Amino acid sequence: MSTKERYINLFTDYGFKKIFGEEPNKNLLLDFLNELLREEQGEIKELTYLKTEQLGDTDIDRKAIFDLYCENEQGEKFIVELQKSKQNFFKDRALYYSTFPIREQAERGDWNFKLKAVYTVAILDFVFDEDKNTPK
Repeated sequence: MSTKERYINLFTDYGFKKIFGEEPNKNLLLDFLNELLREEQGEIKELTYLKTEQLGDTDIDRKAIFDLYCENEQGEKFIVELQKSKQNFFKDRALYYSTFPIREQAERGDWNFKLKAVYTVAILDFVFDEDKNTPK
């Protein structure tokens, strides 16, 4: 058996989604998010995977496709992205992506604008230009 048949590379879209984005492995994503966010968010007990393709409000609006998108038992949303190659304006893209779950919360009629948390977790295999000279 060759190594290609035995191992999945987590730093590919396929491998990342196969390991963290499928129902039988949901506990791995749950553990990962809890390790990252426990102090900020508290213990996440349950996750539900959501549709990763988000459409704009009209046909001409830009859409977004998340690597992973899920919701916890309190209705808080989690976008998890893997970015292997450097992408200019990645921070802007991440902010733009977070607007989709924020806008989903808008209620028709009277609304007090209270929002549930939206977390964007980005696993990057590059260093931002502005951080290149920062000591590790």
